[in-house]
Amino acid sequence: MARRISSLLSRSFTSSSAALRPKGRSAGVGRGICKYSTAAAIEEPINPSVKVHYNQLLINGQFVDAASGKTFPTLDPRTGDVITHVAEGEAEDINRAVSAARKAFDDGPWPKMTAYERSRIMLRFADLLEKHNDEIAALETWDNGKPYEQSAKIEVPMLTRLFRYYAGWADKIHGLTIPVDGSLHVQTLHEPIGVAGQIIPWNFPLLMFGWKVGPALACGNTVVLKTAEQTPLSALYVSKLFHEAGLPPGVLNVVSGFGPTAGAALASHMEVDKLAFTGSTDTGKVILQLAAKSNLKPVTLELGGKSPFIVCEDADVDKAVEMAHFALFFNQGQCCCAGSRTFVHERVYDEFLEKAKARAVERVVGDPFKEGIEQGPQVDSDQFEKILGYIRSGIEGGATLEAGGERFGAKGYYIKPTVFSNVQDDMLIAKEEIFGPVQSILKFKDLDEVIRRSNASRYGLAAGVFTHNIDTANTLTRALRVGSVWINCFDVFDAAIPFGGYKMSGHGREKGIYSLSNYLQVKAVVTPLKNPAWL
Repeated sequence: MARRISSLLSRSFTSSSAALRPKGRSAGVGRGICKYSTAAAIEEPINPSVKVHYNQLLINGQFVDAASGKTFPTLDPRTGDVITHVAEGEAEDINRAVSAARKAFDDGPWPKMTAYERSRIMLRFADLLEKHNDEIAALETWDNGKPYEQSAKIEVPMLTRLFRYYAGWADKIHGLTIPVDGSLHVQTLHEPIGVAGQIIPWNFPLLMFGWKVGPALACGNTVVLKTAEQTPLSALYVSKLFHEAGLPPGVLNVVSGFGPTAGAALASHMEVDKLAFTGSTDTGKVILQLAAKSNLKPVTLELGGKSPFIVCEDADVDKAVEMAHFALFFNQGQCCCAGSRTFVHERVYDEFLEKAKARAVERVVGDPFKEGIEQGPQVDSDQFEKILGYIRSGIEGGATLEAGGERFGAKGYYIKPTVFSNVQDDMLIAKEEIFGPVQSILKFKDLDEVIRRSNASRYGLAAGVFTHNIDTANTLTRALRVGSVWINCFDVFDAAIPFGGYKMSGHGREKGIYSLSNYLQVKAVVTPLKNPAWL
């Protein structure tokens, strides 16, 4: 497990139940793990102690087959083997789901029930998440490849916290009474926007489910959610729990499928009132076009990044190395805000590089169900090959390969933690989002230079700054054109902290109070007053 994984949270979460011990080859878990050897990757994979119960579409409160009868396989990234076959939703299924969501919004109880009752249902759901923490975590790791300890001790508790947070907001959403010129009573109403279409990615399936569904439902909307084709299983499982908590039919509909079919149908649907998408910038452009060409629905986009992690000359090098390592390698490097451009001041560059190499070499890679594993496989073969292609590009472009640079083991989609030095700004590995365990270390001389180079990117999602000097921190915080700046920390994702990007990293903010505005309309109501006692 990443040494600094706890910095994901502003406070620590601890699982209320013992960690799940997978069945099968579980004896002696955590013993004999070989760092940077193929041993862990080529062993027979551990059998997770969870079964797939839900692999159909969830429409109007019922699990149903796709209209076409089609299915597609979801794969275990540890081996490439099929876990199960999942219903393949297409345009007709999106129509069915949107119809159910529209009926639930227009005629159903969800937007009409009191906000307090909506809050109670969301809180009951959070309790069920907590109760089923280990099963949910095992399903997430099996389908995605991330370490089980990360799923069970960090991400499922974060999901639970997110829904308790938004449950708290449900009965605190209100408008204003506004004094104006003249004898008029003016008020604003904050109304649910309607049917929200939501498309989530494969790197954090559960957390993105929470970021999208939580605020939408707290505001009284209904939802059609399309899962990523690589990781459809956990959203189906937790959505079933939501209905057990009392969610009315049609309020939350889940369609598994592919972008060009199900995703495009959802983005262009005339009965969808709002769209939210997390994924690549190129796909985000397509989503925006489809939304504009249909009914001009508003769109929230959380897209790609190429985040700078800036190590200043006064930094504690050992701590900076560990934090930069976490900022890049966490979640197998499959993180939109990963600190993928590590800028190091020239005075500490050589020391930092040697220690960063050593830390990458000692990173523990292997079966994510094995205790003590820090890095599992990449999500699928496409991502695996894409990352290896970027590594080849770095070598061919003249960067120095310091560590890794090749697959890990003979089976599955594992890649050795990779470090490049002598990286230049015009290299592909310094410009494009790799989305993998590849750290690029760049040298800088002064603040003006690193500000200019950091901002010379089409992305603007996040940045990390490592310094003891408050003036340096303040200078960089205001100069960097990004949506989040972490000072002497990284990846702090509390439910209350807004997240989103500048430039081509997206539109709008998710999490926190700012996310509620994505799912509300503001209506002004003006009434004349006769003989008012006061104005």
